[in-house]
Amino acid sequence: MKILSVMIVLVTMIGLTACNTMAGIGKDLQKGGEALERSAQ
Repeated sequence: MKILSVMIVLVTMIGLTACNTMAGIGKDLQKGGEALERSAQ
């Protein structure tokens, strides 16, 4: 039971970290797109 609880916590932490990483990548891509739009104008 204790091992199961630890595994659930670890999986949750990994999932949250992955979400934060993907959000960061999305923001970086958005800023890159905005820079391209400004240079095109």
